[in-house]
Amino acid sequence: MKIPEHPTLNREWDKKEIKKKTDKMLEEIGELQYKMYAQGKYSIIVLLQGIDASGKDGVAKGILKFCNPVGTEVYSFKKPTDLEYAHDFLWRVHNVCPAKGIMKVFIRSHYEDILVPSVEKYIPADIIEKRYETINTFEKMLEDHGTKVLKFFLNVSKETQEERLMERIEMEEKHWKHKDGDWDTREKFDQYLKVYQKILTRCNDVPWHVVPADKNWQKLYTVAEVVLKTLKELDLEWPALVTERFGK
Repeated sequence: MKIPEHPTLNREWDKKEIKKKTDKMLEEIGELQYKMYAQGKYSIIVLLQGIDASGKDGVAKGILKFCNPVGTEVYSFKKPTDLEYAHDFLWRVHNVCPAKGIMKVFIRSHYEDILVPSVEKYIPADIIEKRYETINTFEKMLEDHGTKVLKFFLNVSKETQEERLMERIEMEEKHWKHKDGDWDTREKFDQYLKVYQKILTRCNDVPWHVVPADKNWQKLYTVAEVVLKTLKELDLEWPALVTERFGK
């Protein structure tokens, strides 16, 4: 799978129409997510990866717009703690995988444990190399046990990333998002994209979805389309009544 050079979809889409379709899909996602929670048979991971300022938080907020909080969770992966470093690299991930019935959004994921050390060179290359197949096996195991893993790479252009990082400096309500380190990472934009290309190629047994992330309305529509399709393909049923009191 090749990452497109330009992140915007090559379609003459009507923005208002797409946003209406997106809201309709999000409502359906909410209805089916609650049914999945009630049934307690399946779970879903919506895994979001992307360069800084690709809009991972915004997608998480949007995709859960009409979902019942009872059956949803969000987990944002940060730099591993000392305790997490003391275990294998997937320990912290498996610990937060969703129980049956739960739809969980991963903001970043186990792929950070290939991405960052590959660019920053603080883990030997031979150790990183083994992680590709380990991840394939891990994701296959999750799917074999009823957890659908939906993987999205939010493909933002270097130009749009710069605009969004500048907004974090210029707009008061976005100051809290600013980190000086994001600008250091930006200097290695092409290196990170090269590693992402390798990840998408090597870890595609559970398939990736490359999402155009320059325009937020296109981005949310694309993710919602996949999530809704997945929910519809599950054999979701409302659980049967269990009672002795009423003789049924």
